[in-house]
Amino acid sequence: MTVLLFIFLVLTAACSGRSEEQPSEAQVVDVRVGRAAIQPLAETFEAGGVIKARTTAQLSSRIAANVRELRVQPGDRVKQGQVVVVLDDRDLAARRSQAEAALSAAQSGAVSAEAERESVEARLVLARANHQRIEQLRGKNSATPQELDRSTAELRTAEAVVRAAAARAAEASASVAAAKAGSRAAEVTASFSTIAAPFDGLVTNRLLEPGNMASPGIPLLTIETTDEFRVELQVDEARVRRLAIGDTAAVRLAGGGEEDAVTGRVVEIARAVDPAAHAFVVKVRLPPSAAVRSGMFARARFEIDERKALALPASAIMRRGQLSLVFAIDSTRRARMRAITAGARSGDAVEVLSGMQPEELVVVNPPPSLADGAHVRITGERP
Repeated sequence: MTVLLFIFLVLTAACSGRSEEQPSEAQVVDVRVGRAAIQPLAETFEAGGVIKARTTAQLSSRIAANVRELRVQPGDRVKQGQVVVVLDDRDLAARRSQAEAALSAAQSGAVSAEAERESVEARLVLARANHQRIEQLRGKNSATPQELDRSTAELRTAEAVVRAAAARAAEASASVAAAKAGSRAAEVTASFSTIAAPFDGLVTNRLLEPGNMASPGIPLLTIETTDEFRVELQVDEARVRRLAIGDTAAVRLAGGGEEDAVTGRVVEIARAVDPAAHAFVVKVRLPPSAAVRSGMFARARFEIDERKALALPASAIMRRGQLSLVFAIDSTRRARMRAITAGARSGDAVEVLSGMQPEELVVVNPPPSLADGAHVRITGERP
């Protein structure tokens, strides 16, 4: 009896050992793997900035006047030339009427001065003819010296009157020109009572309400274009030298992951350093498909050089809060969850700073059913 019991226990232990060494088909998880390897990675750096529209305009008044109408709201789209703000123009209308009246008076004065000039010129013609006749008579002793002197004096007087009339006519003409200029200035100033959109765009901010006093330089509305957005970054002098117009950058919005990054292109690099930030402004144009708005924060990653480093496929890394985890395949074909220190991403690869050794296998795109310690079967082509 004792011998039989011993044999039963030995057989049970053997069966149990075989079940641990060879798991059932249902316990094996099919996975695809990648390999940790030393490979060339792009040297990168990141810079943060704010997204802005290609063109932004803050509309303000050129005169001091009460706001009578604000015809748009934030979110409204406007066309170039569309009137968006109407100011109180009663004072401007009065000034324009005054300028028009002054022009009318100046024109009447010019007509009167011209008529006076024509009158004195006619008297001058008469005085010259009379003087010429007296001179001829004096030559024949038919006129006295006194008559000649009187005709000469009358001629000189007529010439002086003509010069004075010509001066008054010129003055009246100048007054007309000045009145016309004043009328045009009043008309232009009157046009300041309406403010129009300078380009097609979107109203993003409304800073005053009807009834408020608009003053020169005080913004009323903000309008921006929507066809192109850019990230404005601050880049230090050492790094900006390695950038050029046309370089690409991976732009990631605040709160977004690497998979949400879009590709932007450098379109402008400032020629002068910003004295406040001790850096250069770099503008990166975003693609039209980017779902962004002005004021959003973003980070741009630039690739500036290549170096050798240990890297993993990006699809092998799982993010859990601040942790970076991978499933490493051990010698018994079990998946072991392991924490690593991930570095910068370059294309589809992520640098590994610690936690992995070269040639180790990791699971890429881990299936949801995969757990720490699970048996795995490698499918597909191995790297």
